Amino acid sequence: MFRTLHRRSSGQAAVLVFLLLVLLLSALAWVRRQDIYDWTRLRNYNPPDQIAQLAFDTTMNNSARRLFYVHHPELNDREAFNKNCKGFGEHTIVLGCYVSNDGIFLFDINDERLEGVEQVTAAHEMLHAAYDRLSQDERAKVDKMTAAAFATVTDERIKRSIENYRQRDASVVPNELHSILATEVRNLSPELEEYYKRYFTNRHAVVAFSERYEAALTKQRNQAAALELQISGLRHEIEQLESTLTSERNSLQTVRAGVDTQEEAAAYNARVAAYNDNIRLLNDQIGRHNALIEEYRKVAVEAQELYQALDSRPTL
Repeated sequence: MFRTLHRRSSGQAAVLVFLLLVLLLSALAWVRRQDIYDWTRLRNYNPPDQIAQLAFDTTMNNSARRLFYVHHPELNDREAFNKNCKGFGEHTIVLGCYVSNDGIFLFDINDERLEGVEQVTAAHEMLHAAYDRLSQDERAKVDKMTAAAFATVTDERIKRSIENYRQRDASVVPNELHSILATEVRNLSPELEEYYKRYFTNRHAVVAFSERYEAALTKQRNQAAALELQISGLRHEIEQLESTLTSERNSLQTVRAGVDTQEEAAAYNARVAAYNDNIRLLNDQIGRHNALIEEYRKVAVEAQELYQALDSRPTL
């Protein structure tokens, strides 16, 4: 009897130990679930050369690069990008998207004049993944720093961008600030600079990429605006000169009939010579005007090419 009871007690104890071990392993797996997920995602993963180059160009440190690669970043053509980022571009043009527990997708831009867009977008989307992993306390601290930094931003383009996010969904603003400030604003507080060292060895290298392609876009806009101003001013001069010439021609026709003396003829001829000089001036101005129009068309075509290269939306 005693032996039988002893065997049953040993069996129950073994089962209990086994159950406790299972519970312990389950609890450990839950606590380390992020590490386990990352390990499975990185297992046998080798980033494509272009993706590795983006990580290198943006000076992502080891932890940021690991986070970037966990999401198997892809450079997509228009069709693949819109399939992977469906719903992200309903209200505006997007150049990248981060899909939680799925991937990071980047719009592939081949225009050399826009070099830097892919680097900035890659860093931007990696930071969305990083923000997603912040604890509640960390996020509250970071949100406070980014809000304070945004209050000092003077770049109207960035302010408009954040305002657009705010109007569509104010809840995403802290997340977007976390990415935009890091990749597009050169001067940040020492505390925020220290925080972003979690991800970059040289954050300013990323900002330089942003400044480079924004300069290309700004150059096109400024050229177009300057040409519009010149064309408008010249058109006004042409209209004034045409009005003056019309009045002078009518006056000369009237005066011509009354020319009797040699002195009157000399004065008339002088007015005719001045009239002809103004005709030549008008023709020169019309020639300049047409040349400016042609130059404006070329600038407009170049600007359209740049914006089309940035437009990830599906073609109709």
